[in-house]
Amino acid sequence: MIKIIKYVIADILRNKIVIAYTIFLLAIGMSVFNLEDNTTKGLLSLLNIVLIVVPLVCIIFSTIYIYNSAEFVELLVSQPLQRKHIWLSLFSGIALALTLAFFIGIGIPVLLYSFTATGLILVGVGLLLTTIFVAIALLAAVHTRDKAKGIGIAVLLWLYFSLLFDGLILFILFQFSDYPLENLMLVLSALNPVDMGRILILLKMDVSALMGYTGAIFQNFFGTTTGIISTLLVMLLWIVLPIGFSLRKFKRKDL
Repeated sequence: MIKIIKYVIADILRNKIVIAYTIFLLAIGMSVFNLEDNTTKGLLSLLNIVLIVVPLVCIIFSTIYIYNSAEFVELLVSQPLQRKHIWLSLFSGIALALTLAFFIGIGIPVLLYSFTATGLILVGVGLLLTTIFVAIALLAAVHTRDKAKGIGIAVLLWLYFSLLFDGLILFILFQFSDYPLENLMLVLSALNPVDMGRILILLKMDVSALMGYTGAIFQNFFGTTTGIISTLLVMLLWIVLPIGFSLRKFKRKDL
């Protein structure tokens, strides 16, 4: 497994797309903090990058990489190696390479200019979202041989988590505004890792007052140690479950 992971990491880190992605994040991160005197404003500016751009790049790049590595995967399967080890090695290699790119691009500027609890949470959420969307990408890629279809599924999943989910939540709130839905919102938030990351960061920035009564509910739950631990466990489940389902599919797949 270690040899496969090292090969995948080295292969990805040489990729021009990943190099450009790292430089882009680093340029954005450094420029945001140099242009803003207030580090909180800088973190808010990076928030959209972490919640939208990072998941998009991770899910599309990972999906394409799996399809482009089809011959390499077939070669590994023909060797006396367990499919479980092959798939987990691919996931680990891709996830580690992209988390390293994110840490260099966003983590270093944040640690240099805003070494605070909020900054650390922003970096932590970004690392978790990177790993989560790599796991989701592998699940999308293993379900179909058609590369175009697989990439289309990945893009649709990103659209759902980043854009459509919030629209559905707003629709539910408007349609059932006469009912107390705050506790339901806590449950629904767990269905979207992007939303959970956004709530954690915004509450840490003390802007929950702008969210009204619902913000108070989120503050009472996510602002506690139990809430933070529960959120981390849910986000870890967003890594474990997609990988578990994709691994099950890969074991049975006829290559």
